[in-house]
Amino acid sequence: MVLYTTPFPNSCLSALHAVSWALIFPCYWLADRLLASFIPTTYEKRQRADDPCYLQLLCTVLFTPVYLALLVASLPFAFLGFLLWSPLQSARRPYIYSRLEDKGPTGGAALLSEWKGTGPGKSFCFATANLCLLPDSLARLNNVFNTQARAKEIGQRIRNGASRPQIKIYIDSPTNTSISAASFSSLVSPQGSDGVPRAVPGSIKRTASVEYKGEGGRHPDEAANGLASGDTADGGNLEDACIVRIGGDEGGRPPEAVDPPNGGQARNGAGGGPRGQTPNHSQRDGDSGSLGSPSASRESLVKGRAGADGGSGEPGTNSKLPYKASVVKRAAARRRRHPDEAFDHEVSAFFPANLDFLCLQEVFDKRAAAKLKDQLHGYFEYILYDVGVYGCHGCCSFKCLNSGLFFASRYPIMDVAYHCYPNGRFSDSLASKGALYLKVQVGSTPQDQRIVGYISCTHLHALAEDSDIRCEQLNMLQDWLADFRKSTSSSSAANPEELVAFDVICGDFNFDNCSSDDKLEQQHSLFTRYKDPCRLGPGEEKPWAIGTLLDQDGLYDEEVCTPDNLQKVLESEEGRREYLAFPTSKSPGGQKGRKELLKGNGRRIDYMLHGEEGLCPDWKAEVEEFSFITQLSGLTDHLPVAMRLMVSAGDDEA
Repeated sequence: MVLYTTPFPNSCLSALHAVSWALIFPCYWLADRLLASFIPTTYEKRQRADDPCYLQLLCTVLFTPVYLALLVASLPFAFLGFLLWSPLQSARRPYIYSRLEDKGPTGGAALLSEWKGTGPGKSFCFATANLCLLPDSLARLNNVFNTQARAKEIGQRIRNGASRPQIKIYIDSPTNTSISAASFSSLVSPQGSDGVPRAVPGSIKRTASVEYKGEGGRHPDEAANGLASGDTADGGNLEDACIVRIGGDEGGRPPEAVDPPNGGQARNGAGGGPRGQTPNHSQRDGDSGSLGSPSASRESLVKGRAGADGGSGEPGTNSKLPYKASVVKRAAARRRRHPDEAFDHEVSAFFPANLDFLCLQEVFDKRAAAKLKDQLHGYFEYILYDVGVYGCHGCCSFKCLNSGLFFASRYPIMDVAYHCYPNGRFSDSLASKGALYLKVQVGSTPQDQRIVGYISCTHLHALAEDSDIRCEQLNMLQDWLADFRKSTSSSSAANPEELVAFDVICGDFNFDNCSSDDKLEQQHSLFTRYKDPCRLGPGEEKPWAIGTLLDQDGLYDEEVCTPDNLQKVLESEEGRREYLAFPTSKSPGGQKGRKELLKGNGRRIDYMLHGEEGLCPDWKAEVEEFSFITQLSGLTDHLPVAMRLMVSAGDDEA
């Protein structure tokens, strides 16, 4: 399948579209700024309360007439632009495909050679998040603002979180054999001589004593020196570069990790320029949120050790920093509370290391989407953005916004399909919400059979009372997916040219599994065909699952304004009741006065599902890790979620 790299099939239509948008944009921008000035966020309200000067009020009084005059003057040009823009949308393609080719060892072509469908199996990591990147005036209705700066900051945080090496801490103990939350903890990823950060997969090793292996089994000091010189990036094996092994006989001493020197620190960005600081979040010392520097990443998850020899704790070239013991203790406590769980789960301050696929929703603003794309291309080679339709299409109502869907992948994209839901109502009908289907290649067998996976990303109807509409959309989601798989499959039962490794559905479903008003959706057949790792059954969540919708009024509270702070808050029941959104109570007093009486851990409306039907019969896909992510605190009103799937032969251990 040919993937569309431009929104229009020829340069003439592209030029006409550019002219029409140039006529429309001044009016659009002025209207957005004018409305935004009258919709303050709680962050801005607190700033004005702390510093009650009247400069902001004076600016509003002075500039509002100017904005109005310019808006009125731009209306005739916007009308002419609209007359030209609207018919062009019938020829517009439903997405834009972008590829920034990476010929290094972490590029898509190199990744395909890593797995041949044999051996112990292969893990794939997926993440989904709702970013609320709307025009600024609309974003403020969700208590977030400065869409353009947020898009850049979000891209930086995701890229820096995903490009870390995957760290696993394995604890050998008669009472606890769990894997700790450190598998999602942070270290700076090593660089090659070309300055490109290298993803370092963790290795599964067990021992009866504490041991820290550097690359090639060397001492950590030697490993650090090797990273500084770029030895590992030039072909060395990084499999053992970040192994932390804890024995049961060390009295609970926290593990240590090598602190790479300056020469081995991760690249800040694809462009190499200075970071923009979003006003939604003021960075503090030791704040892990922005990850504006490699040291910020270390400070958020490790503490400098003022060791027994009186060390200062300052990181040096060959220094060693202990992980927070609380990270290990919390993970062990979680597993003791839920001993029957087959996989690890946590609230993490970072996106998972070695993230393979990223599905985003509400990336509506086209300029914000371009900024986000530029940032994520520092890690993801393949990106789809500006997904959706505009104007009038078939039986759908007029669409002012695209679907808001956005997809990024480290693996090559083979086929793409997009469908718009035709049954949106009221404000939701103005956006072309729908489903994005992707087929990706993740490997090939020794017999040259392609190993592929299917990923579906969607955003369902938002209005709470329209359960029937969401159920209809779930039906369409499954039907369209079946058609997509049938149309893109090049295999037959007698001569399979492709082997399917996984089938994942994710996105913002706009209903939860605990609200009584969402019973219709909770019982949908989708949940019988696909597994939800957080769900026990209709209306019943697993004890560790938490809500993904934040209470918008508390987004800028000191207790949750950084990823680390939000992580700590969400690990306590009191914190979840205070800062997560719960089903709206119909009793007098509303939600605010009855949070202590509400059951559950908040509204989980962002889903990550995986299916087993249609996969290669010799393989099985099992969840290895699941996490709720706080790295985007202060930048969106949703918690991202991530899932790591292990695909292996049916008779192997996953």
